Amino acid sequence: MKIVLPGGSGHVGTILAHAFFNDGHEVIVLSRNHKAQEAFLWRTVHWDGESLGVWVDELRGADAVINLAGRSVNCRYDRRNRSEIRESRVKSTKIIGEAIRRVEPSPRAWLQMSTATIYAHRYDAPNDEKSGIIGGHEPNVPDTWRFSVDVAMAWERAADDVHTPHTRKVKLRSAMVMSPEPGGVFDTLLMLVRHGLGGQAGNGRQFVSWIHEQDFIRAIYWLIDNDVHGAVNIASPNPLPNRDFMRALRNVWGIQFGLPASRWMLELGAVFLKTETELVLKSRRVVPGALLKSGFNFHFPFWGECATDLCHRWREIHSIGVPSPAGSHM
Repeated sequence: MKIVLPGGSGHVGTILAHAFFNDGHEVIVLSRNHKAQEAFLWRTVHWDGESLGVWVDELRGADAVINLAGRSVNCRYDRRNRSEIRESRVKSTKIIGEAIRRVEPSPRAWLQMSTATIYAHRYDAPNDEKSGIIGGHEPNVPDTWRFSVDVAMAWERAADDVHTPHTRKVKLRSAMVMSPEPGGVFDTLLMLVRHGLGGQAGNGRQFVSWIHEQDFIRAIYWLIDNDVHGAVNIASPNPLPNRDFMRALRNVWGIQFGLPASRWMLELGAVFLKTETELVLKSRRVVPGALLKSGFNFHFPFWGECATDLCHRWREIHSIGVPSPAGSHM
């Protein structure tokens, strides 16, 4: 296949590019970063993420365009960062849609990244694509949480507003992709556990939605090959509360204690680390209704199995053996 990955030089994009390239497909990454053109084996083409250019020809006859472009949300939500987060997503989505509309032959499928953060903060029931509650109007939640939902909705509207009659459109409401590679979410969580800081965050009741990188890759392949439209939750079918999530990770690693972090500690730490507490305190109880209904099967449906695999591979990457007696957990 011919796969085009706008914004594909980040952590998740690199995971996908490696998978497609290693499977023998033609991979073209569109990147604002000139250095990315020299970093990988696949072809990288420069674009600015907001205007048409010579890169448009790369979309011609593509089997899939998977748009991952958008500024990282791992920052403080001040006025400047809010503008960049929103505009980088909306502008890049609009221009990809315009490019798809213009080229012939048209790409077969447009997989547009979105986020599971679009759903409301809730504990009582899971959010699927049909019965899930879109957030944004919840009482007693921080303004930063409402901002994230507003961005997600604007992001999806930008894709919805483009008419692409010959290109199937899918919106990827993705949970956190768990990979053992450096720089990802799992790497950060494991760092906390390894340093004795992997206790519950806040009250620990907030649900964590996640997906193993292999299931993420398999889900993308599935959505390219099958006639699925609209919003699709890309998440494991078994989200779990933060306290259980962190306890399972500690057990797999072989550490019994993790220092908990109260809300005020997290707020203080977020300021110091220049990030937002939403990333750990918002309850994301998301389930993959559309994927399951279409017949997709998860290789890692449960967090314990996922954490075991990722810890084992993390040790291999870092050439760290399994110590005794913690080895009994692996």
